[in-house]
Amino acid sequence: MVLDLKICPACGDRAERPRVENGLLVCAVCAHQWPFRRLPLFALTGPSGAGKSTVGPRLADRLGDLALVVEQDVLWTGALRDDVPGHPAFRSTWLRMAAMLHQNGRPVVLCGTVAPPEFERLPERVFFSDIHYLALVSEPDALRKRLLARPAWREWDEERVEEMLEFNEWLQAEAPSMDPPVELFDTTHIPVDDAVDHVEKWVRSLLSGAQRPSAAVG
Repeated sequence: MVLDLKICPACGDRAERPRVENGLLVCAVCAHQWPFRRLPLFALTGPSGAGKSTVGPRLADRLGDLALVVEQDVLWTGALRDDVPGHPAFRSTWLRMAAMLHQNGRPVVLCGTVAPPEFERLPERVFFSDIHYLALVSEPDALRKRLLARPAWREWDEERVEEMLEFNEWLQAEAPSMDPPVELFDTTHIPVDDAVDHVEKWVRSLLSGAQRPSAAVG
């Protein structure tokens, strides 16, 4: 079992704001220091309907040797499904989960709608060497058609579709100026295999410039 990185293995204190010094986690209560794997996190983001859920399963097959591909919506439930802007409880839980998974030696590719301000300001951001963002986007008419074609249980009415179209537009306008910048990939006229190829190359190229995941400790 991998311990939640917010919990000190020596005294058991749970840090609200984890501290990392010289590559080590440091307990603010007992000063215990311990090493951990500080790997990059890959956020495959973008509006609903742009292709994340289609690309994700195929990406998992492609990256089985390098990374773990997970879907963020599985935790969009219960107390985590709040109305607070940015959904900090939901985002923090995912960062903690990804950080624990990283202790097995492979980085996480998290598939789900997120923007840098929703991750970068959280205390749990310290667990990651970098967070890289790639957004799948689409032309508005194509995105609308995809969303309205979804099963009724997903509850994509006109109001919700318009909100997602606004997010799609905002993301494309603001992506270059975000900190860090968000890379965009338009899936409107792209075959699924080509989209999977692009995302796979994005992950592999970023990892090739860093330490091998299995060796990135501390």
